[in-house]
Amino acid sequence: MIIVMRPDATPDQVEHVKMLVREQGLKDHPIVGTDLTVVAVIGDDRRKDKGVFEQAPGVDRVVPILAPYKMAARETRPTKTQVRIGSNCVFGGVQIPVVAGPCSVESEAKLLEVSRMIKAAGASAIRGGAFKPRTNPYSFQGLGEEGLKYLAEAREETGLPIITEVLNIADVELVAKYADCLQIGTRNSQNFKLLEACGRQPKPVLLKRGMAMTIDEFLQAAEYILAEGNPNVILCERGIRTFEDHTRNTLSLSAIPELHHRTHLPVVSDPSHGTGHARLVADMSRASIAAGADGLLLEVHQDPQHAMTDGAQSITPAALAELMPSLARVAEAVDRRCDALVGAGV
Repeated sequence: MIIVMRPDATPDQVEHVKMLVREQGLKDHPIVGTDLTVVAVIGDDRRKDKGVFEQAPGVDRVVPILAPYKMAARETRPTKTQVRIGSNCVFGGVQIPVVAGPCSVESEAKLLEVSRMIKAAGASAIRGGAFKPRTNPYSFQGLGEEGLKYLAEAREETGLPIITEVLNIADVELVAKYADCLQIGTRNSQNFKLLEACGRQPKPVLLKRGMAMTIDEFLQAAEYILAEGNPNVILCERGIRTFEDHTRNTLSLSAIPELHHRTHLPVVSDPSHGTGHARLVADMSRASIAAGADGLLLEVHQDPQHAMTDGAQSITPAALAELMPSLARVAEAVDRRCDALVGAGV
């Protein structure tokens, strides 16, 4: 449930409500908005006594939330959450950032080269994997901390923030040391202890949808992060596994507006993983923006034919530069912006 405070509620009254929540053995999570404060109540529904809260001074109303995810639900926060990565890159506002880069960090020289190219094309952030979860145990697993250092160097040179994946609890602190945003990939989307660990650190978290996840399961996974105190969660639709085999995955565009209907969290799209084919990335990028995506994750490599991972779905920097103007036109048609000028978030 959520406890909606009156606009004129005092800080002492909010604290009193939080104390009542704790007295019932529940966890309080206040959300302070521009006009009012809401206190989300987290815990066993059987312990929640609505009447106790309704009589507390400063309380306007108590709203039960039927969905199993409480803090991710739109009822908890009527206004859309905006998540800032670095100094200028904002997800959830008018601007639609494009995050681009190679699937995996292969070398210092290659990463710096492609980072310069994607910045010139208009990207807002760099993606790249230092740790790679691979189905084949003999495939390239990433450069580890060395790759993180190269990403930090690319950020230093380009000014673009970096998003990179964390695979296990032991590496959360290490990855957070270098990254501006921690990514949790599809294979770890229900690794609940990893979700909790990422929720206990302050950096934003980009959570990818599991390849067989329902929307409810996706939002409950996000709830693990939110419940640990980290409000900066970005959801990523990256395609689900279906019977269809003409694409690597099936990019579920309908998931984007559905997620916006259910949650206040920003939603981005990954057409690279969602299709598995570079030839489809441009069309599905434009379609994602039309469907309401708050950002795009695109795999970009300067030499896809010789990429160590996922070359088939990687577009070139030249293709990205060619794509950006059409993304801007689609964004304008839906009252958004998609260009190199990020940071307004309004």
